[in-house]
Order: sequence, then C-alpha cells, then structure tokens
Amino acid sequence: MKITEKETYKIFEDEKDNVTRFAAFLESIHPKFKDDNVVIDILKYGELRLDELLKFLELSNRHREGNRSFVIANDTINIDQVPEELLVVPTLTEAEDIIQMEEIERDLGF
Repeated sequence: MKITEKETYKIFEDEKDNVTRFAAFLESIHPKFKDDNVVIDILKYGELRLDELLKFLELSNRHREGNRSFVIANDTINIDQVPEELLVVPTLTEAEDIIQMEEIERDLGF
C-alpha cells in the first residue's frame, strides 16, 4: 500500500491487484488512520464491480461516524448503482474537493 500525506487528508493506494484484500487490509489497520480524512485511490481498477466496491461500505460507515471524510476515487463504476452511504468520485481532484467541503461543513457545525 502506498500512502500519500496531504495537508488535510491521506491518500491510500493499493499497490497489489486485489481490491477485496485491500479493503480487508484497510479494515484491519483502521485504528491507525481513524482520525484522518481519507481518500481510497482505486482508480487503477478498470473493471471494478459493485460487489467489490461494497467491501468498503462498513469501513466507510464506521470512519464517517468518527466525523471524518472517507472518499473513494474510481472512474469505472456506474455511480447510479452506488449506495448513498459511499462517496465515490471519478478523480483525486474531486475527492480533495469533497474533503474540503466536508471540513467546511464540520467547521460550521453541520
């Protein structure tokens, strides 16, 4: 796994080729990043299926309960199939924008 630290968030990128194992690994190390805003970079998966994406749902819900952002970057999944609980955007730039907006909302008490 590759971790890129930005000013207000961290990007986690899978360096292997198994999105299910990546989701399970992130689940196992969640206590290490539970206080950070997170972008999950799975842009390299050209044929990502909905069932694979849903492996991140429980982790996303738990992370967001801690009042932190959890955004997935992937441009191949049909966004209309994704549950509302998951934030999926097609680019890392849009993921950063989402985090900035959510930080503003938290600062304003929303």
